[in-house]
Amino acid sequence: MFNLKTESYLKIIFIICLTSIISAYFIEYILGHQPCNLCLIERVPYGLSLILIIINFLSRKNEKFIILLLIFIFIFSFLISFYHFGIEQDFFKESAICSFKNSSEIISKDELLKQLSEKAISCRDVTFKIFGLSLTSINIIISLFIFITLIKIFKNYEKIKQ
Repeated sequence: MFNLKTESYLKIIFIICLTSIISAYFIEYILGHQPCNLCLIERVPYGLSLILIIINFLSRKNEKFIILLLIFIFIFSFLISFYHFGIEQDFFKESAICSFKNSSEIISKDELLKQLSEKAISCRDVTFKIFGLSLTSINIIISLFIFITLIKIFKNYEKIKQ
């Protein structure tokens, strides 16, 4: 890997996370591909990372701790993406997460019956691909890349801090 400063690595990770979030919303709202529940969960680590990196740039306190939190966030991102990929490839069965709708939208018994009659987006269905790869498989690659980069930053923190 390149020998950059910690700040430069975090800026690159910030840009990757921001691009990922913007791309996900573009694919959903502009191109019209509806995400499944796991797809929505896979966005959470990117949003959390953006918040933590902004906090780091604003305060410059506990930078090493924030990097450690980012490592755990991208372990979670990788695991969720790997699980979702396993569902797409029929290695795993769909879990209850895949069939839940947003419970805050359920107001009445009629609304509950209406939602139960609607077919939810299956976690097994791949509705959008880039270069023949599902967004989940791309997320695995991105999460793994960021995780490895963060491990390098954490391990060599004192050397590359400045």
